[in-house]
Amino acid sequence: MLPRHHDPILAIATAPGRGAVGIVRVSGKQLSALILSLFGRSLPAREAVYLPFADAAGAPIDRGLALYFPAPHSFTGEDVLELQAHGGPVVLQLLLARCLELASQPDLVTGLPLLPALRLAAAGEFSERAFLNDKIDLTQAEAIADLIDASTEAAARSAAQSLSGAFSKEVHGLRDAIIHLRMLVEATLDFPEEEIDFLQQADAKGQLDRIESRVQAVFARASQGVLLREGIHVVIAGQPNAGKSSLLNALAGAELAIVTPIAGTTRDRVQQTIQIEGVPIHVIDTAGLRDSVDTVEIMGIARAWEAIEAADVLLFLHDLTRIGQTEYRAADADIRASLSQKLPTGVPVIDVWNKADAAPAAGSEGGITLSAKTGAGLEALRHALLQAAGWQAPAGGSFIARARHIQALRRVELHCREAGVHLASRAQALDLLAEELRLAQAALADITGEFSSDDLLGVIFSQFCIGK
Repeated sequence: MLPRHHDPILAIATAPGRGAVGIVRVSGKQLSALILSLFGRSLPAREAVYLPFADAAGAPIDRGLALYFPAPHSFTGEDVLELQAHGGPVVLQLLLARCLELASQPDLVTGLPLLPALRLAAAGEFSERAFLNDKIDLTQAEAIADLIDASTEAAARSAAQSLSGAFSKEVHGLRDAIIHLRMLVEATLDFPEEEIDFLQQADAKGQLDRIESRVQAVFARASQGVLLREGIHVVIAGQPNAGKSSLLNALAGAELAIVTPIAGTTRDRVQQTIQIEGVPIHVIDTAGLRDSVDTVEIMGIARAWEAIEAADVLLFLHDLTRIGQTEYRAADADIRASLSQKLPTGVPVIDVWNKADAAPAAGSEGGITLSAKTGAGLEALRHALLQAAGWQAPAGGSFIARARHIQALRRVELHCREAGVHLASRAQALDLLAEELRLAQAALADITGEFSSDDLLGVIFSQFCIGK
């Protein structure tokens, strides 16, 4: 560990602002001397004690609860002290200052400062200590932040499942299966003169096939977890007055965007996050696409194309009341041609035919027919969005996951596939088979953080809140 990982740390562990309760948390080695100086007495382990919090002159700062968790039975694996006071920012800052003040004072026995290196914690440093002290693995640490940041109930439940170790258990199970197969391969390499064929007798091919199937199942659940964590960006595009803002309002269930009969009312992007079956959907309304001489509208159209190019799903909105007009159809064709050039490959485009209430007899050419005004057809659109995103509620639930987990699982899948190729010609390629299995195991270790660089840890934990 880096030197800073040995410093005792403290922070306010509750959200900024006023609240009923505020918590100051301290973590480090040997906090008993600091506790004695704070309260003039020791504290029982894992038992809440109600007592006064005093300043240097003995005047009360507040009265509250103190809890002491001796190492290693604490969240961080170190000694942890929590001071629970009234949730005023001034009170909590005074408690912070008092702890720092006492840490620099000399111990009555040794004459040395109580905690000379006590400092304010960086973002996520308590969780980082828990990871470094083997209290949680990296996926569980990330799940803490994801649980805090969850925007839907489904995302929160998935994050809680990952925090409980469900994702880690699956990864460890795969790792153990790969290690067992590696052992068989290494045995065959080390004892080639033996008549016993370890790989054939142990059904190595069947074991590898089962590992690949398990990897695919974990990948499917993790992919759904990424959707729950990050959601999808859905951009509504089309000509002016097709009803884009009305559709945004209908999906959101609120009047978010201004709607008028005047073409070009929307000049900038308007975004709202909704949820469908627990999946966050970031819906973006854009300016109508057309040729314009208005400077402000031109800027809005440019921003619309920027949003379109970054979309996960595009809703191409058409006006059923105007599809019989040659000029309108030609403009739609021009937009479609531009979309084919600017949209990244693989981005789904859903044709949405709006204003069915005003043109019930008009025909649509595939896609979804709806009325943003009455709400007819909205349910079909919601279903199509989930389908386009690839959402399928997995059996057994999903665990919250991140892009790096998906990338690692793809590497595992690739190495297992290559291992299968070498296994088929094992008489010539056992050493390559062993190497592919080693690389698959290493990719799994990246997920749980068994082998992680300090740079990776710095990026992950810097995204946490202070005090967590």
